[in-house]
Amino acid sequence: MCVEDRISSFPDPILCHILSFLPIKEAVRTSIISTKWRYLFASISTIKFDGYSMSGLTDRNIDSFKNFVDRLLKSPDQVRLDCFRLSHEICLWNNGDHDFDISGWICAALCRGVKEIDLQLGYLEDILPVVLFTCGSLVTLKLDAVGHKFKFPSDVCLGNLKTLHFRDSFFGDSILRFISNCHVLEDLAFIECDFYNTSVINIQTPSLKRFILDFDLGEFGDLKYVVINAPNLVYFQYTDVVAQGYTLSTMKSLEKAHISICGCDTIDSQTIATHLIQGICNVRSLRLTINEIFQTSRLPIFHNLIEFEFLGRGFNRRKFWLVKFLHRMSNQKTLTLNFPALEVPSCLSFHLKEIEISCFNTHMIEMVSYFLDNAMVQEKLIISMDALTMTQKRKSATNYCS
Repeated sequence: MCVEDRISSFPDPILCHILSFLPIKEAVRTSIISTKWRYLFASISTIKFDGYSMSGLTDRNIDSFKNFVDRLLKSPDQVRLDCFRLSHEICLWNNGDHDFDISGWICAALCRGVKEIDLQLGYLEDILPVVLFTCGSLVTLKLDAVGHKFKFPSDVCLGNLKTLHFRDSFFGDSILRFISNCHVLEDLAFIECDFYNTSVINIQTPSLKRFILDFDLGEFGDLKYVVINAPNLVYFQYTDVVAQGYTLSTMKSLEKAHISICGCDTIDSQTIATHLIQGICNVRSLRLTINEIFQTSRLPIFHNLIEFEFLGRGFNRRKFWLVKFLHRMSNQKTLTLNFPALEVPSCLSFHLKEIEISCFNTHMIEMVSYFLDNAMVQEKLIISMDALTMTQKRKSATNYCS
């Protein structure tokens, strides 16, 4: 039975768009379908070289692979690129015997008006062309280079850049000048990065909507001050030891914040941590991870907060601190308490058979759940409540009569 090939009847731009969703290896294989498909893969708008596309390479065919990439990127009359991505696997073959022209590949992608560049490379020494930082078509730039020290040119101009992500990298003062020249930047992330030869990280980007400062706890000790002027921020994530100071602009549009800090073991650090929390007082959803408690008396009322998730190490004094902190939330609807299982006392896990809770109220449900989940030999749970209010009595009476 002859089956009609309807897909091949689609216009070439549609077929190329479909091929852009395939790994480059699979897209190339479609060239054997028919004459119409023979060169379609060369016009795809997304080019990604990852571990899968490089699987099967050997010393015998690696040069053929290099020549293929050269032709694919540098041949004339090519369509504009939406995305160009290189993963770290390519570095395994980029040695003295097989030198890839990675800088030339990046330049070729830029010449084709690429919108997104994502480089996940083990190093970037002498690879990034200067033209990368003056490309008018670039909308997204993601750079992952273990231990690379970035030094940016003074004439950076990325007029359309909206997303800028760094990982595993080091920065001096030039990064701040770089960011200040990205006038429409909306999404900025520093993940497992570090700053050197600078006492202040100063982000002055009114257009910013999403900002991540995620450092290895304890690895960022030289940072003295954090200044963030991003009044239109919607999402904020911060992970680090407490800095020596924070200045945050009013974030009236802040929807969600993830804050993870440690080092609140002195009065000064507790005060500074309080300043950080004050700066996000308009947030609607907050996830807070701390190792030490800090002052709550200076905190504002979180009028907009409706979701609060707390991650800490054991109850200790935190149950009383949490009560005070919860009093600062006038409209909270969802509460999540998360205490690592490793912190469960052995007496609770293996010895405690009877638990009695007096003055129970609905705010203690999470605590009761904690006991029920971790008291392995528990036999009896006794809960007593305070005297009911008049409203509660009427509800109880109504439920009883019905």
